[in-house]
Amino acid sequence: MFKEFKEFAMRGNVMDMAIGIILGAAFGKIVSSFVKDVLMPPIGKMMGNVDFSNLFIMLSDGDYASLAEAQEAGAATLNYGVFINTVLDFVIVAFAIFLVVKQMNRLKKKEEAPPAEPTTKSCPKCLMEIPIKATRCGHCTSEVSAA
Repeated sequence: MFKEFKEFAMRGNVMDMAIGIILGAAFGKIVSSFVKDVLMPPIGKMMGNVDFSNLFIMLSDGDYASLAEAQEAGAATLNYGVFINTVLDFVIVAFAIFLVVKQMNRLKKKEEAPPAEPTTKSCPKCLMEIPIKATRCGHCTSEVSAA
């Protein structure tokens, strides 16, 4: 059983999938940092010094200055700013994956094979299919020109 598992785990597509998952997780962290640390601060600045990660609606009684304070106090909150950041993460990751897949498909695109040479032709008298090199129709026995 161990030998079978080893053969399964070492197959090319399983290893490729594992590498893809690891790289995808690392890429996700990079995109999350890009959205949180690079993209959202200028957008928040343009919108009047808004910190998206700190946007929330209180569902409990109390008044807290930040999301961290509310969470520390155990207050129920609706964290729509964090949700906006997560949606932007998803859109950027999805777009990047789209570009990668599009590029891979473009590189994998096979040249269209030229059409195969015909191997049969129609008899001009009886319209039956006959071999292309035939000089006489096997159906009606009329003479036909060789191609």
